[in-house]
Amino acid sequence: MKNFGYLFLALLTVAFVSCGKSKKSNWLQEYEVKVAIDETFQPILSEALQQFNMRYVEADVKPYYVSEDSAIHMLLDDSVRCCVATRKLTDVEKQIVKQKVGHVLQSIIATDAIALVVSKDNPDTLITVDELRDIISGKITRWEQLERGQKKGEIKVVFDNSRSSTVRYMTDSLCESKKLGGNLFAQGSNLEAIQAARENKDVIAVVGVDWLRQDSIIKSFYDLDVNVMMVSKKGGDDADYFRPYQYYIATGDYPLVRSLYVITSDPRRQSLVKNFYYYLKGNPGQLIICNGSQLLPYSQVQVRDTRITD
Repeated sequence: MKNFGYLFLALLTVAFVSCGKSKKSNWLQEYEVKVAIDETFQPILSEALQQFNMRYVEADVKPYYVSEDSAIHMLLDDSVRCCVATRKLTDVEKQIVKQKVGHVLQSIIATDAIALVVSKDNPDTLITVDELRDIISGKITRWEQLERGQKKGEIKVVFDNSRSSTVRYMTDSLCESKKLGGNLFAQGSNLEAIQAARENKDVIAVVGVDWLRQDSIIKSFYDLDVNVMMVSKKGGDDADYFRPYQYYIATGDYPLVRSLYVITSDPRRQSLVKNFYYYLKGNPGQLIICNGSQLLPYSQVQVRDTRITD
């Protein structure tokens, strides 16, 4: 009987410790906010996450800045339950998520612009949508082939990486899913793509517009050490060309734009992951996007009054 008493006490102790460990594990899961983010939007999303963490100090925020393709896959395999990407889930992808966790919410939070960046030594800063399409499909290969081309030489187009949302935008939206061609290169990141354009006057860097800002919002693209090309929806003598200022994104004059989505698969009615989802689409997140980035917020907030001289 004495040995049985010791055994019972030992089992009770193990059970108590096990319950304690389980409770701690649940607490960690409850306060963990893992988000997979298209790395194109790292500048503004890192700021939004920082502000979110200041409001919800208990949150254990863990951002993963990866390619859009990887961000979607992390959501599908339930590695994260929130992601930020430039497309919604397909019907097949939604079904995969629902089979695992039974829940999907997705909302537009902003409109992004694709910026075309060239060297300060490159005199060509005007391009049409049709010309850009012909360049990345391989029909136009030299600068002098442009309608308003001033320089000579081979055109080289540089992206961040081959699986990025920017490449997908060019393939699906601009080239209507046709195969890309020409002199196309992947540098590894948006900053490296901009650096390539800075150092080589034959290069056009295709990047998310928010990577052009440094410590503050751009008041004029003239302040940069690179040139940002002006884009027109059509060619001809009466064509109007625009740079990707937030104002021209709002008016619809700048043509290279796309939507940005936040997606969550968290099935809980209340959680910090859900809070972050609603934070981004709600007034706090929308004001951060409006005042802290070059993107256009989806909600109706006051767009910055910018005096544009170019």
